[in-house]
Amino acid sequence: MHLLPTSDSKLPAAFDKAYADSSALVMEIDLHDMSSLDPQSLLASGMSEDETLSTTLGKARFDKLAKQFDTLGMPVEVLERLQPWMAAMMLEQLQLAKLGFDPSSGVEMQLQAHADTDHKRITGLETVEDQLGMLANMSKPEQIKFLDLTLEEMQEAQGEVNELLGAWRAGNATKLASMLGEEYGQAPGLYARLVSDRNRKWIPEIEKLLKSDTNYMVVVGTLHIVGKNGLLELLKGEGFTARQMP
Repeated sequence: MHLLPTSDSKLPAAFDKAYADSSALVMEIDLHDMSSLDPQSLLASGMSEDETLSTTLGKARFDKLAKQFDTLGMPVEVLERLQPWMAAMMLEQLQLAKLGFDPSSGVEMQLQAHADTDHKRITGLETVEDQLGMLANMSKPEQIKFLDLTLEEMQEAQGEVNELLGAWRAGNATKLASMLGEEYGQAPGLYARLVSDRNRKWIPEIEKLLKSDTNYMVVVGTLHIVGKNGLLELLKGEGFTARQMP
C-alpha cells in the first residue's frame, strides 16, 4: 500500500519478520531518488505545451473534473495546463489526503526509514524517469480513460479504499485479485501498461534476486502481486513456489 491512513498505519507483523530476515530492500523505485527531483520539474513533466486540458477533454468532462478539484480545495486554474494523466494523479492524491492517507505512512516510506536507520541498501526495479515516462507516453485516449476511471472512483472512494485496505490487512489475495480484475475489465489495455507489462519487465530481475546469496525483501504495490498476470503467477510459471506468511 503506497499510502496508509495515519490513524491505522502500523504494518502487519509479517512485514517486521520479512524485514528482519532481509539484508537489502528492493522497491518499485528507490525513494531516495525522489528527494533529488525538483518539484517544478516533476510538475512540468505533466504539463501540456500544445493545448489546454479543457480542449483535450471537452466541456462536459472538464466541468466534471473542475467540480471535483473545487471540492478538494484546489484552484481550477491550475488544471488548464495539465495533461490528463497528471490531472488524474493529482486528483487521486488530493482525495486520499482528504480521507486521511499520508505518503509518509505508506509501506515504502516506513520501510525506507527503518532501512536508513539500519544501513540496509535500497534499490529500485525501475527509476522515477521510467515511471514518469510510462505515464507521459500514454496516448491521449489512454490518458483520458485513466482520468475517467479516476473520476468514477472518486464517487465511491471511501468505500473502495476501505475495502482494499481491509483485504490487504487480511492477506486476502483472492479478494485483491478480484478487485484488480474489475479494473482490468474496464480498461484492459490501460491496466496492462500500468501493471502487467511492468510485472513482466521485473520478473528477470526478481529471478536474479531469488537465486542470489543475499536475502532481499521485494516491496511493490499490492495489485502487482496478485491475479492472472501478477508477480506470483508469473514466478510460478518460472518454476518458483510462493508461501504466504501468516
